[in-house]
Amino acid sequence: MEPTMNHFDREGNAIMVDVGGKEPTVRTATAEGLIRVSRPVLEAITGRTAAKGDMLGVARVAGIMAVKRTWELIPLCHPLALSHAAVDFEILEEQCAVRAECTVRLTGRTGVEMEALTGVTVALLTVYDMCKAMDKGMEITGVRLLYKEGGKSGVYHCV
Repeated sequence: MEPTMNHFDREGNAIMVDVGGKEPTVRTATAEGLIRVSRPVLEAITGRTAAKGDMLGVARVAGIMAVKRTWELIPLCHPLALSHAAVDFEILEEQCAVRAECTVRLTGRTGVEMEALTGVTVALLTVYDMCKAMDKGMEITGVRLLYKEGGKSGVYHCV
């Protein structure tokens, strides 16, 4: 059976999915993405020598703020009472990149995949914004859902 597009009514109009009849469950989602940068930018990030200060600290807060506002950015997302949101970074020296990972959790009637994807994307965009004076050729890539659990669709784990 093919999955259905549940954000449309019978006439094809966009709707917010009614989750009122669902039982609340613990739901978690983790997303990742990369930003490829020049060697001088990577050195400024790791050495905390950029003019704008602690770029990853600011990007972490920006990502968490974005998680909390996903429902305002993506038209058919529900406002959610989140219980956890975290953004972490890994420096990939050989790739001259920074990997961001965002994990979001709640107990509720709908998943948090969009929140995790939004958080990781905004965190990477913040790194770009804070470094663009040094390198406009940075590339954000590989934004994807790594893991989700909870709800009737069960566990998803990216291979």
